[in-house]
Amino acid sequence: MLNTRRPLEVLDLGRMRYADALEEQRLLVEQRKESAGVDTLLFVEHPHVVTIGRNAKLQNLLASEEILARTGIELFETDRGGDVTYHGPGQIVGYPILDLREWRRDVRAYFRGVEQSLINALREFGIPAERIPEPGYEGVWVNGAKIAAIGIHISRWITSHGFALNVDTDLNYFKYIVPCGLTKPVCSVRSAGCSAKRGEIQECIAGSFAEVFGYELEVPRKQLQETR
Repeated sequence: MLNTRRPLEVLDLGRMRYADALEEQRLLVEQRKESAGVDTLLFVEHPHVVTIGRNAKLQNLLASEEILARTGIELFETDRGGDVTYHGPGQIVGYPILDLREWRRDVRAYFRGVEQSLINALREFGIPAERIPEPGYEGVWVNGAKIAAIGIHISRWITSHGFALNVDTDLNYFKYIVPCGLTKPVCSVRSAGCSAKRGEIQECIAGSFAEVFGYELEVPRKQLQETR
């Protein structure tokens, strides 16, 4: 039987400044709008940065730009949905660049699919990840603490931005914001008692993503099982 699944290329960009990763996304988005290239899942790790989404309330930023700069944290306004979010070392950040015209033209279904991909992957490592079915509690949770934030952008049915999963993140950096506008605790893969390596987790996320969205994984240009 012929394989009718669509190809998904997985690229690991390593550590990259937020602005540079945004440009990588922009180039891929423009390709997909012209029906060039293939759908892509980018993995990246950012230096310390606080990003402000389209729906952000500035009172959720608890430190001035000057204080953030002195602490080594960049501040960046972006066009993703959602509120204020922190990215930094120890996170797996994923940016899916997908053409939803080839899947389902449904923003909510896509968002839920990203959530489910992370939930499925984390459960493979014994982490009891779940969603909270209440407005404002989007993302992935473990025992009442947020382990992954999701913020997306869709233009002409091409997706960008995505998710940030705390692996061995220094959670103290979240004190500078009200994460996603919620006064709820945050957690990480490590604080949940899991010692899996970054590459193992990325590989599992990629597989889960392909299963949820109906893709065939392309061979990564940089092996996901490399440890950094």
